[in-house]
Amino acid sequence: MEQSKDFFASLTPVSDFSAVTQNDAYTPLPKDWIIVLADVKGSTKAIQEGAYKNVNMVGAACIMGILNLLDETDLPYVFGGDGATLAIPASFRQVAETFLIQIRELAAANFGLSLRVGIIPVSDILDKGHSVDVLKYEVSPNLFLAMFSGGGLLEADRLLKDESPDNPYIISPEAKPETPPDLHGLSCRWEPIVSRNGRMVSLMINSPSGSADEKSRLYRDILEKLNSILDQRVAAFRPTTEQNLKLRWPPRGLWAEAKLTAQNQNVLKVFAGLIWQSFIHYVLDASGKKAGSYDGTVYRTELIANTDFQRFDDMIRLVLDCRENQIAAMETYLDALHEEGKIVYGMHQSDSALMTCLIFNLAEGAHIHFVDGGDGGFALAAINMKKQLAELARKKASTQTEKL
Repeated sequence: MEQSKDFFASLTPVSDFSAVTQNDAYTPLPKDWIIVLADVKGSTKAIQEGAYKNVNMVGAACIMGILNLLDETDLPYVFGGDGATLAIPASFRQVAETFLIQIRELAAANFGLSLRVGIIPVSDILDKGHSVDVLKYEVSPNLFLAMFSGGGLLEADRLLKDESPDNPYIISPEAKPETPPDLHGLSCRWEPIVSRNGRMVSLMINSPSGSADEKSRLYRDILEKLNSILDQRVAAFRPTTEQNLKLRWPPRGLWAEAKLTAQNQNVLKVFAGLIWQSFIHYVLDASGKKAGSYDGTVYRTELIANTDFQRFDDMIRLVLDCRENQIAAMETYLDALHEEGKIVYGMHQSDSALMTCLIFNLAEGAHIHFVDGGDGGFALAAINMKKQLAELARKKASTQTEKL
């Protein structure tokens, strides 16, 4: 399977999210594949300036562009809120590098965002004692997402963010693109998704130590406890429902969509086309009528099912619509695990969630919808988690000193 685009497509999928805690459900990535990474530097500043939606759009664009380049949607990738990670065969390294240069320039020119981009061979991660294992999760019939285990993605993220001037994985900031990227299929037309239960929670939970089996059991126990706190399965608290999916016309994010997808066309002309297209979308959605491959009622049903609100990439990531008492119970439980040194976690609360869409084929129901908490989401949750990780490291160092 090495060097084959069919590696991920050939995996047997699972449809129960709890399988992400089972080590034997994962398959190692081919050793000669590469990890493609993009991360928005200074995302906290963008949040403070109210530009987190643009951060989300750029993160999703990094996935859409690679999929367009490879003309393939069945590849492993993860949306991180302020960045993205993909795994692809090394034979596509050159086109991936060209795209990363393109999207870095586009993000800077149109949104003032600085992208850190890089490529890391899977073999290098393996040499450092980590693995990159993949599980194929069926979000809805014939639509799949990748879950990652083994510690390899966390190691890749650390390598990307190494500030050493000779970091071999960072693509040179001096490299400039000759053409803009192809980002067709990237869309951002839904209103912020307002919480119906009380608060939208962006939650990240990581077990930084222990054996693979110990981590597996801990993550399984955590998911079971969260189900218990929510009085039913976590999926019942997904952020998207028929009640809180709202369109307005013109959509707030349409100008950003135009700037990202214009390529070599005049951006005003592209924007005008999107205005008309979004008007038709708005009318069809409001009326429930059909036009061509678009059926508003069917699309809404598919969208809710195709929302990427629960994922696993060496940690649990969830976006949930919760009540205040449920949030308090989750914090009490997670704080206790952290005090025991078993986990680090980050939680961010907001009144709403943001959604960014990748549209592959409407007629076949092939579209995926990334959600992140409003006002900072995973980017702010990650800051809190890093603080806990540093605190855990200090406690461990202090304990070792006392033993000496």
